[in-house]
Amino acid sequence: MLAIRDLHAGYGATPILFGVSLEVRAGEAVALLGKNGMGKTTLMKTAMGFLRPSRGVITFEDRDLTRLTPHEIARLGVGLVPENRRIFPGLTVRENLELGLSAVSERSGALRRTRLDEVFHHFPRLRERIDQPGKTLSGGEQQMLAIARVMMAGAKLILMDEPTQGLAPAMIRHIREMIVELKRLGVTVLLVEQNARVALAVCDRGYVMEKGVIVFAGSSQDLRDSPVTREKLGV
Repeated sequence: MLAIRDLHAGYGATPILFGVSLEVRAGEAVALLGKNGMGKTTLMKTAMGFLRPSRGVITFEDRDLTRLTPHEIARLGVGLVPENRRIFPGLTVRENLELGLSAVSERSGALRRTRLDEVFHHFPRLRERIDQPGKTLSGGEQQMLAIARVMMAGAKLILMDEPTQGLAPAMIRHIREMIVELKRLGVTVLLVEQNARVALAVCDRGYVMEKGVIVFAGSSQDLRDSPVTREKLGV
């Protein structure tokens, strides 16, 4: 579903990614692991069109994304749950969710109701908070809202950047369960996560990134067993 080949990218004259290649097949959850500052978020931003690569190709369902805008990429069915959630604090839960429909060509009342019902089925707490401003939600509730907003767009591939960062253990379990449920629903996930144990518990495969390059790749069991993973991530 997603293929990244020989990707080079960075910020201005500062290179961050040096020939990264990876792939995510339909229906998989794939982990991208590594410590802070290794290029994981840069890869996500480049895949979503916020950064232009200096070299390499990114394709989604065989469609070249390399020169598309974030809005065009979202219309194709790719959604980003960004680091630090990035919800709109002054908008209500309902308004934040309805913004997810901006990536959908058809915005009928029937579709809106259907998508809201689906989201509230998975996140009943958001229904309880529907008229509250985003800034009044807890960190875990804001993370639910960020994931639900992408679900409103009907994304086929969700890029998740550090979804468990700063959350309490009970909320981390809920996010893990949500990723498993997304897979059950047929949604494909590329998960950036510093908490390798969480990532490997829910993902089929993974890649380890260090200083802008992939240093190891394999099944979740391969990563658990690898001395490379233990050395780089302490798993």
